[in-house]
Amino acid sequence: MVLGRQKPNVLVTGTPGTGKTSTASLLAEAAHLRHINVGELVKEKHLHDGWDPDLLCHILNEDLLCDELEERMKSGGNIVDYHGCEFFPERWFDLVVVLQTDNSILYDRLMNRGYSGQKLQSNLECEIFQVIREEAEESYRRDIIKVMPSNTIEDMSNNVEALKAWVASWVAPLES
Repeated sequence: MVLGRQKPNVLVTGTPGTGKTSTASLLAEAAHLRHINVGELVKEKHLHDGWDPDLLCHILNEDLLCDELEERMKSGGNIVDYHGCEFFPERWFDLVVVLQTDNSILYDRLMNRGYSGQKLQSNLECEIFQVIREEAEESYRRDIIKVMPSNTIEDMSNNVEALKAWVASWVAPLES
């Protein structure tokens, strides 16, 4: 018996500034999937526990977010874009894409976004120590994780083309 999904669910994750939203948006358009920008959804639906004044961001309520996404994920055809990954249920995703960017490039991108102080330092260290990749490898089967460079527009274009081909070739797994 085939799972209820006709299309795959893809998680695009990585340190802020690695190109997750751009990649997910382009892939959603190219592969006719629904793009779920978690950061925007959290703000829109108030799926947070307030504001962190040190990191200048909302404090995500993981339970509220997962409850909000559960039904959408069952139907398939989603590209979820977020800088964290370990709290999402493994059953939701058919592919987990970890985008990585060289630190000198990432530094410039984050500075252009206005990151500074602790927020800038934390994100650079996260990329240096490959924290997101490690979280993905601890949370999902290695055979569904794809680590991709995201330094240039050409990288992004190549990534979108490779992921579009993957989506086109995806076949729903059989239930065990």
